[in-house]
Amino acid sequence: MALPHAAATAPAPLRVICLCADWCGVCREWTGIFEELMARHPHVLFDWVDVEDEADAMGDVDIETFPTLLVAQGSRARFFGPVQPSAAHVTRLLESLLADPAQGRDAGPEAGALLDRLHASVLPKR
Repeated sequence: MALPHAAATAPAPLRVICLCADWCGVCREWTGIFEELMARHPHVLFDWVDVEDEADAMGDVDIETFPTLLVAQGSRARFFGPVQPSAAHVTRLLESLLADPAQGRDAGPEAGALLDRLHASVLPKR
């Protein structure tokens, strides 16, 4: 008897997209914490997007507070906003999103459109 393929029913992994800028001191300090998060959460995809280098993909989205995260699952934006530059804070956010798949439905159309543009031109295909 053949068992159904697990990947067919498994949800897409979370993807954390950090929206920062190279000139920003907070972003430079955040880099180490972001790398720590990557090591702690191997089941989550992490991407770093420099908002100035990727101005076309950013469109009209203006990031005013760094770091700002866009957390997606597949093609759905589940969280979009600034976060405290703290591994513990982001870990709690990720755990809450993983525990409740319905959470984050109100990331907004701006977040969804940004995610689509980033998928189309910036983010690596994984």
